[in-house]
Amino acid sequence: MSDGGVEGDGDDGDPEAVAASLETVRVDVGARAERVATVAIDRPEARNALNATVREELKRALAAVEADDRVRAVVLTGADEAKAFVAGADVTELRERGPVEQRAASARPRVYETVDDLSKPVIARINGHALGGGCELAQACDVRIASERAKLGQPEINLGLVPGGGATQRLPRLVGEGQAMRLILSGELIDAAEAREIGLVDEVHPPEDLDEAVYDLAGSMAEKSPLALEVAKKAVTASSRMDLEAGIEYEAELFAGLFATRDKDEGIDAFLEDRDPEWEGR
Repeated sequence: MSDGGVEGDGDDGDPEAVAASLETVRVDVGARAERVATVAIDRPEARNALNATVREELKRALAAVEADDRVRAVVLTGADEAKAFVAGADVTELRERGPVEQRAASARPRVYETVDDLSKPVIARINGHALGGGCELAQACDVRIASERAKLGQPEINLGLVPGGGATQRLPRLVGEGQAMRLILSGELIDAAEAREIGLVDEVHPPEDLDEAVYDLAGSMAEKSPLALEVAKKAVTASSRMDLEAGIEYEAELFAGLFATRDKDEGIDAFLEDRDPEWEGR
């Protein structure tokens, strides 16, 4: 279920080295696609549910990924052994909290903002159930690709609660107010096909084809200039947070700023010379 939690400061350094000290999060860089980091929540006994430890460790792992210049794209997923992306928050943590404790636990930035604020594109690999806080974690990603077996939803209402990890704001922007009201007020779970139909996920694939789809896209992104990736993500994100005129002005300013970069010159030179560009990230 949706939840804020006690989260630590991020660590810089090699993401795989950082992950080696973590209990509930695994990281690999380049195993499936060059310059792509896979960050996997690994708590199979609880179907990858978000407890305080998971949230703290996920923030640490993501901070290390953000700081690693080798990484240009990120895949966020749940360990396949759990048969879930993230099944929700750990409900046992919520039972004893009052409003004061929950306000402290919800202090920003939470893990949802950490994902949303990454400068690198993040693909949610939804390999199973994404419920409550798990659905909100997927909504904080830039692209959502789901297995046909996945189910998604915001069932907080069934516990006498409402989403607290961003779904009341992000979900209407993805699926429209009516569909968001339906899911949040009913607590209904939907399958991946319906999630694709209403715009909650972007692609749906058979389980055996999920990794190929995810890593083909992530690898394609990771081939691009890291500066252009960051700027493009900022510009698109702004479209749901600014009015049209302000957004167009912001886009024009970001576009002009790239003209001061070596990557812009290299990209154009490579195009004119019919060769692959060699990005410097400068």
